[in-house]
Amino acid sequence: MRGGAAEPQPAGVFVTGTDTGVGKTVYAGGLICLLQRSGIPVAAMKPVAAGCRRTAAGLRNDDAEQLRALLEPAPSYASVNPCALEAAAAPHLVAAEQGRTIDCTALAGAARAMARERFTVVEGAGGWRVPLGPSQDMADLARAIGLPVVLVVGVRLGCLNHALLSAEAIRADGLSLAGWVASELDADDPRREAQIASLDARLPAPRLGRIPPLADPDPQRVAEHLALPWRGLGPDYDAPPPA
Repeated sequence: MRGGAAEPQPAGVFVTGTDTGVGKTVYAGGLICLLQRSGIPVAAMKPVAAGCRRTAAGLRNDDAEQLRALLEPAPSYASVNPCALEAAAAPHLVAAEQGRTIDCTALAGAARAMARERFTVVEGAGGWRVPLGPSQDMADLARAIGLPVVLVVGVRLGCLNHALLSAEAIRADGLSLAGWVASELDADDPRREAQIASLDARLPAPRLGRIPPLADPDPQRVAEHLALPWRGLGPDYDAPPPA
């Protein structure tokens, strides 16, 4: 706006994964705790969530509620999860069954507005190419929001291909890959160290954490295994000290 103050730039990260069930919410919760420890005001959003349960207050998603519970003061549920879908299936299929349309433009606008107020952890659903409608997918939503991306890699058989293809797609879509996180899903995997070393060597971004197999993945404990994604902090925060 001519003659007025510049609009604050959004700060935050978009959390995606190599698949569903790889630990995106575990990472997002740990990151929220780490940001709070660092004195950084934080918000959270899971724009689209399938697999919601019916409650007296409406549809509720466990992942979204876990993130909301970490925030003080607690925001409204709808601000954290504006698009709640009941069935645990691909979002575009559930929305079509209910005669609904997932409005990516509105969701992206809400996320960007939130990220202008405080660092916002936006958690996607499933992986990078999960469809959200006839011609839109999760990548389109992430691109409209415009935040740097953190890729959570479920470390198990097949993760090398999934991680490298996901990173390639993120960059091809014009977004910055702020880093990746190793989510160790199988404590008995004899090649766990070798797979992580391979990803360190091949992924074009720093590793921001290594989450071990935890019987109780409490966000405060998870935070101890993470580093801040400095590429997503925005211009108001200092750069990390030199390594």
